[in-house]
Order: sequence, then structure tokens, then C-alpha cells
Amino acid sequence: MNLEVIIHYISGFVYLYPLLMSFVWMLGGLIFYWRLERNNQMEPELENYPFFSIIVPCHNEERHIQKTVDHFLMLDYPEYEIILVDDGSSDNTKDVIHTLCAGSDKVRAVYLAENQGKASALNMGTLVARGEFILTVDADALLDPKALKWIAWHFVKHPRVGAVTGNPRVLNRSSLLSRIQVGEYSTIIGLIKRTQRILGKVLTVSGVVAAFRKQALVSAGLWDTDMVTEDIDLTWKLEKKFWDIRYEPRCVCWILVPETLKGLWRQRFRWSQGGMEVLKKHRDIWASWQQRRLWPVYLEYLASVFWSYFFWLFVFLWFIGIVFTLPVDVTSPIPPRWTGSLLALACVVQFFVSVYVDRHYDKKMFKYLFWVIWYPFAYWAISSLTTIVATPRALFKRPGQRATWKSPDRGLE
Repeated sequence: MNLEVIIHYISGFVYLYPLLMSFVWMLGGLIFYWRLERNNQMEPELENYPFFSIIVPCHNEERHIQKTVDHFLMLDYPEYEIILVDDGSSDNTKDVIHTLCAGSDKVRAVYLAENQGKASALNMGTLVARGEFILTVDADALLDPKALKWIAWHFVKHPRVGAVTGNPRVLNRSSLLSRIQVGEYSTIIGLIKRTQRILGKVLTVSGVVAAFRKQALVSAGLWDTDMVTEDIDLTWKLEKKFWDIRYEPRCVCWILVPETLKGLWRQRFRWSQGGMEVLKKHRDIWASWQQRRLWPVYLEYLASVFWSYFFWLFVFLWFIGIVFTLPVDVTSPIPPRWTGSLLALACVVQFFVSVYVDRHYDKKMFKYLFWVIWYPFAYWAISSLTTIVATPRALFKRPGQRATWKSPDRGLE
């Protein structure tokens, strides 16, 4: 096989992979909606509601934690506690938490002297939790009042459910980057979660809002403190133990997203590094036939990594070809003249599908239709670049190195 044929096949993969996955996500999202979501928008009623422990890891959250707790205290749920874990904050988070504990008997606190990472904070919160079920929520997230009822139903009715991941929705929408993410969380993340649930295995619970059966957490060994994305790692640990992981779109949680390129890069770099760390750590699934249902999830993520490298390889060759004469023609496949238009059309169609399935949770989402056409140009470039940079770091990272955290970009203020 000569070089020109290899280039031809690689260019086909660079174009066809995102187009194919777009149709897969749309089809999976529609199947999930029609089977499990369409006629069920009233929160479920249970004879007995289990006690929940809501764990909130905090690191330098003095500006957000008050509002977050206020929303927790408005939950439409009979029995729950709120555990705030201060992970060595250097601002006044500790004082704010102390005031919140004094103001409500539902609020408790754990104080860590040093920054030990989000995973350590979650582990400490779980150890002191009184509930059989654990809900983890980020310190800047606002939970819908009905969210716990939607989550509790899965655990009560299905004993093999080990975790339920919620539906993050973008709250800040004042910039181009945040408006694009409104579409991303619906057209990409929401549809992917629905599709993965239909196929049987979810790649990851959402770190910003997820619930767990304590028994399942203990069986998986809780959160590992050396993983950059502890949520992806824990999901795989649970699924390797054959716990069922579910996506509940009616568990709505409003979040703040990055609105600067620096903040977005940091977030996507962490996601990319964490994803590769998980692939490296859990490659042992290929040695067990019992783990075969995880194989397609592994392969799909691995394909996205290869796509990132091939995409930027072609971009690089294209620029080189402008100046020098290359032995093969790489200008026409980057991209074919009709490819960009077709991908943009698929992106818009995907957004219409997401509007259809998500219209109950975000009444204003349709007005952001225009901004989603920029997703392939802005986010594919950033996400693929972070994958290229983060992959070597993940592959050569020393085992056991503790993953600490910094306060993320919470939007323009």
C-alpha cells in the first residue's frame, strides 16, 4: 500500500468519524427519549424516600457556596443532609461554611488542613455520611428542587443501580464561548449520555452532579486520589464491578462554564488527560470476556484520540503543502470543498434533535441555535489540541501522584 492510498484512507477517517458519530448520537438520543423520557415528566412518587447525603467538595469557594447551599435547602425531598468539605482553602471558605452550619441543622462540615484534591474531599465526606445514598455536587452548581426525587427512584426500584448521573445545564450565557457551550452540553454531552445508556455502558458520570449507592462506592474502593478526572475513573471501576450506571436527564443542575480561552483550555486539558489516564489504567478489560461490554466504549474513546492526531497531522501537511511540493496531494482532503458545509449541516440538525428532546429542561435553548454552528470550528480545534498535548503527559505520569485542584474559570464576573 503506497503513501497516497494511506493518506486517502486517513483523510476519509478524519471526515467520516465525526459525521458517523453525529448520526449515532442523534439516533441513540431519540431512542432514549421515546422509550424512557417522552411520556414521563412528572417526578416519581415513592412510598419511602431513602436518606441522602449531599457531599460538596470546596476549594476557595467563598463566592459561590452560600448560593449553592441555599438551593439545597429548597429541595423538594423529605430526608437529606448537606456535608461541606473544605479542602484546604486559602480564602474565607472555611468561615462561610461555619456560618452555614450554624444556620441550619441539615448542614455539616469537614475541614482538611491542606489541599489534597477533590477525590480526597469526596472520600472524607463519604466516610462521615449518614446516608445509604450519596449525591456529589460541585460547589458552584445549583440543583433543581425535584432532582433528588428523580435520582432516588432509580436506586429504590433497581437494586443493581450503582450510580446515576444528572443533566448539567449552562447558567452563564454572556459570551460567545458560553453560548456555544449551551449547545454543546445539549447536542453533544446530553445526546452522548443518552446513546451510551441505550448501548448499555456510560463512559462517565458527570463530576458536577452524580449520585451513588454507598455499597457500590465501597465495593469499588471509593475515589482514587491519583486520577485527574476522578469521575471517569470511578465510573469504570463501578462498571467493572458490574454495577449499573444510569443517566437521568430530569435531574437538572445549573452550572457555570469557562468564558475565557485560558479557562476553557485548562478544563479541556484536564478532561483529555483524565480520559487517557483511564484508558491506560483500565486496559486490563481486554483480558476478560466478562468486560466485553466496555470494549466499544474504550474503542470509541481511543478512536477520538487517533482522530485528533490525524486531524492536526493533515492540517500541518496542508500548511507545508502551501510552501513546498509534497509527494502526495494533501490539499484537497483538508477538507473536501463540500465537507465543511455537510458537517455544519449535521451539526445544526443535531442541535434541532437536542432541542426536541431537551425542550422540557431549557425553554430558551432555541435562541442559541445560531451559535452552535461555530462548535466544529472552535471546540474541535481546542479539544483535539488538548488531546494531543495531554496524551503524553497521561501516558508517562508516575503512578500514585496525587491530583490536587485549583478553582476553575466560573465565567466573566
